[in-house]
Amino acid sequence: MSRTANLASTGPGGPPTAVEPDSRHRWIVMPVVLAAVFMVALDFFIVNVAIPSTQRELNASPAAIQFIIAGYWLSLAAGLIICGRLGDLYGRRRIFLLGLTAFTVASVACGLAPTAEFLVISRVAQGLSAALLMPQGLAILGVVYSGPARARAYTAYALTLGLASVCGQLIGGLLIEADLFGLSWRNCYLVNLPIGLATIALTIRFVPESRAETRTSLDLVGTALIAAGLVALVLPLVLGREQGWPLWTWLMLAAAPVLLVTFARHQAILGRRAGGPLIDMRLFRARAFSVGLLATVLFNMLMGSFFLFLALYLQEGKGMTPLQSGLIFTPIATGYFLASLLSERIAARIGRHVLTVGSVVMFAGLLLTYLSVARIGDEGGHASLIPGFTLAGAGMGLILGPLTNTVLANLDPEYAGAASGVLATAQQVGGAVGVAIIGVVFYDTLGLAPQPGDYPDAFLAGMVWVTVFAVLIGLLVQLLPRHRPAD
Repeated sequence: MSRTANLASTGPGGPPTAVEPDSRHRWIVMPVVLAAVFMVALDFFIVNVAIPSTQRELNASPAAIQFIIAGYWLSLAAGLIICGRLGDLYGRRRIFLLGLTAFTVASVACGLAPTAEFLVISRVAQGLSAALLMPQGLAILGVVYSGPARARAYTAYALTLGLASVCGQLIGGLLIEADLFGLSWRNCYLVNLPIGLATIALTIRFVPESRAETRTSLDLVGTALIAAGLVALVLPLVLGREQGWPLWTWLMLAAAPVLLVTFARHQAILGRRAGGPLIDMRLFRARAFSVGLLATVLFNMLMGSFFLFLALYLQEGKGMTPLQSGLIFTPIATGYFLASLLSERIAARIGRHVLTVGSVVMFAGLLLTYLSVARIGDEGGHASLIPGFTLAGAGMGLILGPLTNTVLANLDPEYAGAASGVLATAQQVGGAVGVAIIGVVFYDTLGLAPQPGDYPDAFLAGMVWVTVFAVLIGLLVQLLPRHRPAD
């Protein structure tokens, strides 16, 4: 998630300018950056556990609920395309601070939202703010650290994203249960205020400034094309079912691939003319990058949708409190954390097959979860979910870090910024599309006036899709180069 096309190695943007922070302070740059990244990543998932109480208090429709999740993913994905370049032009720390400040303010707006519509708008503002912040995070790590230290920084970055994902439900449940100041679900957003203020102060004090060596113009045409393409893909998927799939939804879905292909052609033309494309299309010549990127999209489709409909099933279908629902996620977090600690060591031994092992373990966990829910229905048996959750979390932990390294680590350093920006965009697009697609399946199965007994069937319908995603990821990684990440 660095500067989305901060370079075209030999083209505009140039390689990242190395910086040398005071050696006494070098160690603190990573935790400061990762604290901000954790906060942004946490907001993808912490809200899932708050969705049922949010829906009741604000009388939100299913479409609004999907927009609260997908709007954040989508605005972040669209914003990443151009915001990464802003750091190259105007200073990465400066844009990082701007995004961090705006994200903190938008979080407060979410926490004080009086209506569902206001919350959706505030979530979009959060996503756009995160788009300013996130690309600079990897870019700053890339210029502060080099060699093995950079690889460790990327691994820590991936671990942070994963921990925020799998711990978000539990943290959200604890915040709602604590009910500080009687704010209930609103605390899931307001918790960002103290974290944001502390991170802003530390960034000003310790994070060095850097820019790209060559200044280039912003590709506003490309930005408009990719943003329009993503909106055309996600918007009808979110609103279509609720509105009866009117003509405009099909027209937008038909327009989406046209806009995205036009964007790709526009980027290729700019690249040939040295015109400063947002994405250097030469990146896709590397099989590890292109295949790894597609696997990343599928992985985030799985994660984004699974955590949303699981939270809804546990609270609305099983009658759990937010805290109980969050605690049920603990096995996922435990499996993820333990597997993440081992993933680098396993990857050093078996190379890309660590991703194969992770896919198989994740598939087994999801299948076991499906069978457990199919067996217990809406009755008791919460403990029967633990084995499946633990395996699913372990599979995720074996995939995320090595997959990030697969996409980034073996590229020429001059492409690092562009590659990390594309990776960041792919992650957010995957999450938004996953929520939109599986949301259609989940809510269509649930019906217009759902009862608690309807949620198991809707959950199982969603589980079929995420299990298919796990299988596709396992098949895709077989196409990766056979060399080991450590080589």
